[in-house]
Amino acid sequence: MLRAKDKLDSPTGAHGGSRAPRSLLSLTVARPVDYIAPWWTYWLHSFPHVNLRLQPVESTFRPREDNYQQSLIFLSCVAATALGLNLLLLAIYLSCLCCCRKEEEEESKKPNSCCITWAAVTAGLVCCAAVGVGFYGNSEANDGVYQLTYSLYNANHTLAGVDNLVVGTMGSMQSGLKQHLARLDEIFAARGDYVQTLRFMQQMADNIIKQLTGLPDWEQVKVDLGNIANQTAHMEYYRWLTYLLLLILDLVICLVTCLGLAKQSRWLLTTMMVFGVLTLVLSWASLGADVAAAVGISDFCVAPDKFLMNQTKDFISADILHYYLYCSQNLPNPFQQSLTIFQRSLTTMQIQVQGLLQFAVPLFPTAERDLLGIQHLLNSSESSLHQLTALLDCRGLHKDYLDALVGMCYDGVEGLLYLCLFSLLAACSFCTMLCAIPRALRHITVRGRDYEDIDEEDPFNPQARRMAAHSTARSNMHSFCSYSSSLGSQSSLHPPAQTVSNAPVSEYMNQSVLFGGNPRYENVPLIGRGSPPPSVRWYSPSMRANYLSMTDDQIRHFGNDFQV
Repeated sequence: MLRAKDKLDSPTGAHGGSRAPRSLLSLTVARPVDYIAPWWTYWLHSFPHVNLRLQPVESTFRPREDNYQQSLIFLSCVAATALGLNLLLLAIYLSCLCCCRKEEEEESKKPNSCCITWAAVTAGLVCCAAVGVGFYGNSEANDGVYQLTYSLYNANHTLAGVDNLVVGTMGSMQSGLKQHLARLDEIFAARGDYVQTLRFMQQMADNIIKQLTGLPDWEQVKVDLGNIANQTAHMEYYRWLTYLLLLILDLVICLVTCLGLAKQSRWLLTTMMVFGVLTLVLSWASLGADVAAAVGISDFCVAPDKFLMNQTKDFISADILHYYLYCSQNLPNPFQQSLTIFQRSLTTMQIQVQGLLQFAVPLFPTAERDLLGIQHLLNSSESSLHQLTALLDCRGLHKDYLDALVGMCYDGVEGLLYLCLFSLLAACSFCTMLCAIPRALRHITVRGRDYEDIDEEDPFNPQARRMAAHSTARSNMHSFCSYSSSLGSQSSLHPPAQTVSNAPVSEYMNQSVLFGGNPRYENVPLIGRGSPPPSVRWYSPSMRANYLSMTDDQIRHFGNDFQV
């Protein structure tokens, strides 16, 4: 079986080095290899072919018939229907997300955040995998189309060479040889045997012209191959460039969305959501186009010989087309008889000219110039005959034919299948992304509202404690001094058992700086802070003893701030 990697000395690809065209003087070809369509073309060929009226259509490749064109359009419409269903499900999901709001409790926030994270990670990984598959498929399709166009140009060059050789040989026989024979006829007018030899040479020249005229007219085929190659190369360039931009766009949207989730940027996520919807539409559209193209090309690849015979039956005979399509040793060469007569006629004419140079020139010296001109013309015609024999051999055009089929049916269709896989993975990743972004926006909004609800003057707010650590040092020191003086006066009234040691001001300042406003222990009460003190268990043992030793006057002086 002929595989895609065995490309019969095929070109390296669209970005590889170029190859020189086939020389007209030498032709090196490999042994003919039979073409076998790959299995994926049979799989695609088995897809249902239905026109827009939902009527079954024959799967034979007929690109100019309306029913067959409608069957390919129907495949694209299936992808468009899937796009509409996808957008409808997304709209329903977003509507349910907006209408059915759950209670925003702390226990329910952590699972949602985790779910959003995993959804974003999954979407990012799938998107990166899709972009990788897309780059490979785009490159494979481009290589296949390049090999197809290269083979078409090569075959067009071969047919142009055949046409030029035929036209040049016929022109030299009709004009150049005729002029030389006319002048020799005047010179040899007195010798009837020499004039008879000239008449025989004219008959041989007419015979050569007749054989060359019987060859097929390659001009129409040459024009068709050239137009097909030019149009295919032009369309392939824009197809390759469009997919390259689409792949870059998908990758950029994926990366920017991950950046927006990391930075929790609402405007960035909203912008990427809009671009995600656009990319989702492009993914489904590219899927429909790729499936239709892959099925159409597979219909041709399954039976390419049949299509080519139907297209060329008006200007190329069936035996000639079979000779080039199959290139079997069992098939006779349809040009063998014409080329043999051409060769014999030239040989006969060369013998006659050689005889005239030997016997007539001594008698008619003025005839030497025209005889040498005829000999040069016959030598040139013989060289053209050898080149024409090599170019008309089936192995050259059959090799180009196989290269074109391998490039289109192996690399081309394979690349389109990878592009279809890219479109599916991209659609799935962007669907997941479009489902995760609204939840992420809602999570960011709820979290921001929770931060706005926190009292900035609350000492238990970590941010407020850090900001007010140094600004409240003076007021705390004053409260501590006032409290220490009151304790000193109280110690003179109570027994010594109730006295406790007071921490100096420097100890308070050191501990305040050490703990940075995070009260593990505090040696002073929370006076003047506008919030109730923590429970007694958070006080140091010395402070607890001081609180328990307060008198009624001190309680009335400080209020209820120090009641335990």
